[in-house]
Amino acid sequence: MPATVPELVQSTLGHQDDGDDIRADTLLSATLVTQRSLMNAYIACMLMLLPLIVEAVCAGTPVASAQVPSMATGAPISESLIAKVHATVDEDTVRLTAIFKDLHQHPEIAFTETRTAAIVAEGIGRTGVVGVLQNGPGPTVWFRADMDANAVREATGLPYAANAKQRLADASEIDVMHACGHDAHVTWLLGLAKTMVAMKADWSGTLVLYAQPAEEVGTGAQAMVEDKLWQRGFPKPDMAFGLHTVPGPVGFVASSPGVRMAGTDQLDITFTGVGGHGSAPQMTIDPVVMAAQAVLAYQTIVSRNLDPQTAAVLSVGSIVTGRDNNVIPDSAVLKLNLRWFTPEVREQLLTRIDEINHGVAIAAGARADMLPVRRMKGTAGPLVNDLAMIEAINPSLTALLGKGKVIAEFPAVMGSEDFQEAFTSLKTPYAFLLVGVAPPELFAKARAAGQPFPYSNHNPDFFVDLAAVPLGAKVNAVAALSVLVTRR
Repeated sequence: MPATVPELVQSTLGHQDDGDDIRADTLLSATLVTQRSLMNAYIACMLMLLPLIVEAVCAGTPVASAQVPSMATGAPISESLIAKVHATVDEDTVRLTAIFKDLHQHPEIAFTETRTAAIVAEGIGRTGVVGVLQNGPGPTVWFRADMDANAVREATGLPYAANAKQRLADASEIDVMHACGHDAHVTWLLGLAKTMVAMKADWSGTLVLYAQPAEEVGTGAQAMVEDKLWQRGFPKPDMAFGLHTVPGPVGFVASSPGVRMAGTDQLDITFTGVGGHGSAPQMTIDPVVMAAQAVLAYQTIVSRNLDPQTAAVLSVGSIVTGRDNNVIPDSAVLKLNLRWFTPEVREQLLTRIDEINHGVAIAAGARADMLPVRRMKGTAGPLVNDLAMIEAINPSLTALLGKGKVIAEFPAVMGSEDFQEAFTSLKTPYAFLLVGVAPPELFAKARAAGQPFPYSNHNPDFFVDLAAVPLGAKVNAVAALSVLVTRR
């Protein structure tokens, strides 16, 4: 598998749209307009599955205007189609497992996923599909996999664990691992691609598969939109799907309507002080003390300023300041993360953060030109699943997994996503499913000990049981078939 994608980036930069319709036998480029910069070209290249040739099996199929299916409830796809999904994915499991292990061993943080993007392109190319698979009249359905990893040092001890550090643009090195299962998401997308090509006679419509970077920082989906995703000639979605790992038991899927995940903000607060010698603090305005006071004061926002029945989270993930034991630095940076379900609560959180910051700085003696600065780095609204889509896919998912394995009344969580941000401007209905990836015996042991899960996402011990690799691909395929199969 390739380590870089220079040739693909070059071909992306060199291609411009000539106005022709996208056809299944055409060499497609991720970039269909002149790029404003290398970064824009890189993002477009990474996000929209890179140039590949679609297998001739779909060539020449007429493409009708997208038609949203009725999505009637209580009508699962046929047992024969479920059996075909099982057989197709089972036959592909060795390949998918090898891809997953490779992705897990080579994680890449936000906006650096060049190697991962190349594997996505290679994997989809081998199945004969590109980002857009046109297979006759019917709805247009988009499926997403996010690619980025976390700055976490892996402690799983797996034989395919990520052990190497990642070198950043500033030459610094960080620990990095797939602690949120995005390696599984990418693998599931590749499994979906191969399955849908193999079953092309069983469905009709347009399927768009795409790999997104930078979900962890909450800006990847928005970067796609800002880089003219919807002006590049790709078919507009009638509906969209996303899947995510959770440390629930393998074989279970949460597929629930309504509000599923909280909105989020990433922000930095910079406190500016006056540095000096550690032995003469009276000559300084200590930003470390200001930052420490702010961290403690923030904890009263949720506990004392918000309605007790309102859900919100304010976490400080990092304090960056100073270096030497005997030097009081001149600045300190707090890296905050917010979770909320309504715009009103979000505004209340931000207002109180600003008030606390200014109050702490003024009390420390900071001048007006030294007041703390808040920098917003990324935001995403709450994720709200479409009821009609959930009702359309759940009967088929139950037929795939078994009775009681599809959780249709799972409570909303404080975790967040930016998947929905790609579709906000189009008002596209979507369904976002949570797929269990923990060994059932570990989950049962944790529950017996009074713990909700055996481990958590973003934890050094997080891992995806290999049994979940083919299962996620099957869930993807059955969800797609649930809305693309024409029932007679």
